[in-house]
Formats: sequence, structure tokens, C-alpha cells
Amino acid sequence: MNILVLGSGGREHTLTWKLAQSPKLTKLFVAPGNAGTAAIAENVAINVNDFEAIGKFSIENNIDIVVVGPEDPLVKGIHDYFLNDDALKGIHVIGPQKEAAELEGSKEFAKKFMMRHNIPTAAYESFTKDTVEAGCQFLTTLKPPYVLKADGLAAGKGVLIIDDLQEAQNSLREMLVDAKFGDASTKVVIEEFLDGIELSCFVLTDGKNYVTLPTAKDYKRIGEGDTGLNTGGMGAISPVPFADVEFMEKIETRIIKPTVEGFQKDNLPYKGFVFIGLIKVGNDPFVIEYNVRMGDPETEVVIPRLENDLVELFEAVGKQTLNEVALTIKDEAATTIMVVSGGYPEAYEKGKEITGIETIKDSIVFHAGTKLDGEKVVTNGGRVIAITSHAATYKEAIKKSYQNIEKLYFDKMYYRKDIGFDL
Repeated sequence: MNILVLGSGGREHTLTWKLAQSPKLTKLFVAPGNAGTAAIAENVAINVNDFEAIGKFSIENNIDIVVVGPEDPLVKGIHDYFLNDDALKGIHVIGPQKEAAELEGSKEFAKKFMMRHNIPTAAYESFTKDTVEAGCQFLTTLKPPYVLKADGLAAGKGVLIIDDLQEAQNSLREMLVDAKFGDASTKVVIEEFLDGIELSCFVLTDGKNYVTLPTAKDYKRIGEGDTGLNTGGMGAISPVPFADVEFMEKIETRIIKPTVEGFQKDNLPYKGFVFIGLIKVGNDPFVIEYNVRMGDPETEVVIPRLENDLVELFEAVGKQTLNEVALTIKDEAATTIMVVSGGYPEAYEKGKEITGIETIKDSIVFHAGTKLDGEKVVTNGGRVIAITSHAATYKEAIKKSYQNIEKLYFDKMYYRKDIGFDL
């Protein structure tokens, strides 16, 4: 089978790494890829949103499956583009069609979906530029902290949690009137704050059947002790120690099942990953958000724990035969620590040479923001490399990742030294 993976981050390197292990694979391409994917597949210089070029490449290279890593092409309708072209519609696209991708594309769409299907989530109201003062008034009816979410895609940075009422009202005006997050914040969802501990649950569905992948917990803040600015994620662990059998049953019956059944009831065509961001309040799960793809860096701990052939799983998604597949998961814990560029998530420099990758033993190196400069591997993004380790417990796995990170070097490199601290 010939497979094309779209994207260039740690998530895509991990998926590529797993797909490359399949005996069913003939040729593997990644567009645009990074220095890590270049070592195990063929990188192709195509932008993930250039549907025409992706389609043309897929026909010329007899692609059987296209795996969409990031959310942007899904929200823009890449799956629909393939289905609407006679030469492309036979290719399995892993990722939902445009209408279903609105679950991530619009916070309000997701909230309405949850309300419709009785999926537990925080109470909310939506506001626009025209109703900004009503939004400021609504904030006075809530208890702090106040949660403001840009409705559209804001690269994981469109959520503000603010303790002070005046500051929350000012931020709402900045988002709606001053377009703080551009088009993403032409509408803002204000939510009640849920107090608890977060985790992520991942599902792979063919639109009718589904399998539940391992849980994970990621760490979003740049600073130790979960302080400072939000990032795309500084590390992750899997499984989540507090998600016991009883709690997982609640997630399955109250959230996963009604979500997949909701796709069918609402006629939302969905073939791909569902990322469910959850919060455990007391002993009950609530949905914070849906994403329509795998999370990053959670992919780096979830996918290495899968024993199944990923090509077989994706084939089953395409053919709607996921009910015939039994998922097998490694008992071991997995952890990943993200090494980032100095200055991230704000301004940072690119093009710094990375050394020590080849000296890492007993851990897996997943490239995120890297590229090849001749023979050298250099930085090419904010989040640069994820170091994933397995062990009997997450504490041992974390220790292994930290020992290996010490062998890495690039100018101004930074990582959090407290991943897993809160468990």
C-alpha cells in the first residue's frame, strides 16, 4: 500500500514511524514532513492546504490512504475535495469531512452538538461584536475564574482563563472588537469554569464503529508548576493513573458512545480520530472540547503503546470494518518530554543546529520543528523534539526521557523539568 501523511510535526513523525513498521506498506510519503520523517519516508514539498497539489500527487503515486495530521486541512474540507473528484474518491482519507470537522472548527458548533446529545459539558453562552456588552454583563453572573474561548481555530492559543472580572470584560472586548485572534474570535464562547484535573481520550471511528485508544494527559503551560503562557503542549503521559476502570466506563457510556451515535443521528460523516478533551470533576467526566485529529504531544505517547498494525486499522476505517478489529495495548507506561526553542511560545529563532540525537538510547526521538540543512538537523519551529520513553511506571519512563534529553543540545533549548509532577 502507498500512504501519504500530511503534516510536519511530532504527531506526523509518530504516525509515520508506526506506519513504517507495517508489512502491508509499499511506499510512504510525508508532506511536507521534517528531518525525522526524512529518515523513514520520502518528504514531499507540498503545503497541507494545497488540495490540488495533494490530489495530483496522490494520483501520480497511486496513493491508497491519505492520513491527515493537522486540523486545518480537515476544517477546510480536504476529505470532501477527494470525494468530489472521480479520480480521487477511491482513496481512503483518514479524517472527517468538512461538516463534521466543525466540531473543532467552531466551539459553538461543538457545544450545540454536546447539548443536543446530552453529553456532559460546562454551561455556556456565545457572543459577537454586536453583543459584546451583553457578554460583559453575562460575565457578572458567573463565578471566577472566567473562561473565554475564541470560536474558530487559533492554533491552540484561543482560550483565556481569567480570575478578575474587569480583566475578563476587557479581554472579551479585545477578542471581539479588536480581533485579538483575527477571524477566530469574531465569535467568543463564555463558559462556566470547571474545577478538576484534565485528561485526553482518543477514539478512532469509521463513522459507525469505534475503538478507544489509550488515555493521555498533556501539559500545556510553558512554565514549571503549570505557570506562564499556553503552548501546543510541553509533554504527556499515558495511561492516566487516575482514570480507573469505573471512570473509564463513565467516559465510554456518557461521552464516547453518545458522540459516535451523535455523528450518525446528525448525519456528520466521520472517518478518523476523535480527540476528546476531558476534565474530571469529583468523579465525573465533562467534555472541555473536541479535536478532529490526534493531539500533539499526546500522539507521541498513545501511538507507541499500540500493538496493532496501523495500516490495518486505517484500512478498516476506510472500509467501515473497525468492528472486526481487536485493539491490543502495551501494559507499559509511556511519557514524552518536549524540547522547545528559547522564547517559545512567543518569538524564537530558527536554524539552530541540533546535536546529540544519535547518542540517545532506550528512548524514541520524535522530530517536531526540525529540518535538514545539508547533513545537519536544525530547528525549524517552536516545539523542536519530543523524547518518548516506555517503562513499567510513568515515573521510571519520565526519568529515562530526562536522562536522554541531557544528551541533546541546541542554542537556547528549553524544556519543563516537572512533567508528571501533579500525579
